[in-house]
Amino acid sequence: MSDFMSRLPLARHHTDRDSEHRADPGLLDSLRGDPGTRVLLLRAGDALLRRGADGNPELDLRTVDSLADIEAVVDAFEDRDGGRLVYLGRTTRERSGGTGEPSGTRVVSIDLDEGAAHRVEPDPGRWASLREVANVLDEVDCGLYTEALAMANWHRVNGFSPRSGHRSRAQLAGWVRGGTEEGDLVFPRTDAAVIAAVVDADDRILLGANAQWTPKRFSLLAGFVEPGESFESAVAREVWEESRARIVEPRYLGSQPWPFPASIMVGFTCRLHPDQDPESVRPDDDEIIDLRWFTREEIVDYLGTLPGTVSIARAILEDWYGGPIPG
Repeated sequence: MSDFMSRLPLARHHTDRDSEHRADPGLLDSLRGDPGTRVLLLRAGDALLRRGADGNPELDLRTVDSLADIEAVVDAFEDRDGGRLVYLGRTTRERSGGTGEPSGTRVVSIDLDEGAAHRVEPDPGRWASLREVANVLDEVDCGLYTEALAMANWHRVNGFSPRSGHRSRAQLAGWVRGGTEEGDLVFPRTDAAVIAAVVDADDRILLGANAQWTPKRFSLLAGFVEPGESFESAVAREVWEESRARIVEPRYLGSQPWPFPASIMVGFTCRLHPDQDPESVRPDDDEIIDLRWFTREEIVDYLGTLPGTVSIARAILEDWYGGPIPG
């Protein structure tokens, strides 16, 4: 993994997704009957956490037997069509924190409703969002949580086939949904979005403030890739639409899943066209309400308005800055 990619919390993982076994007809029965199987529990997108032996937060991965009196958990194993249960795969490294789960542990995620989640753990402080804890989870847990959240979000909005309109059902251990017609299958989708550092001839970086961000904060320019468009073309189009800046030399840096709800952020750096005056850029006054060029000295004064450390935007900013931004 490159140095840049190592700074992207949600790109970390140590999981073999074990896709070749998803079609095994006895897989879910095997998982349910295996005392080594671990269950990652979700509640409205939050995961159940505990304090590890080393004092750091970790996923509270439960055994199937310990959840045997929770009707919703039992139903998730028996209701093969519901999509609440997803087989995430096998870990490829022992979890940190002294929990004892070895490499090769099979993990399933179960998306609980509020009532069932309360029965498992009524303390709301034990449930946390991925944005809150991604930086403190180890690579195994962070990868599992990211995968589980992305799949739960996909199932929530794909209860019906977009082709036939019929109610769909989960198949292949949660990795496909099918309608009532032959071949009417829907596979998980990820929406690609580009995000770019635009740098001028004086090595200043261009940041914009989105109209929806209250209080105001600044980040890199970004947007979704449109059909029939390359990543590089999307960078040029999005930057132009939001700032009227023309760019050259788009260079790929890395990518990070962003399951909020279903994106992958593809990071680039690029330069302002040498023929364009940097002061000619202007916000579109729709998505972007403010644009500024920042030097490295100035960026430190705006630390409180910059993207959080979980995001690829912060990693790209710090790649331009030359290291962690102090403060």
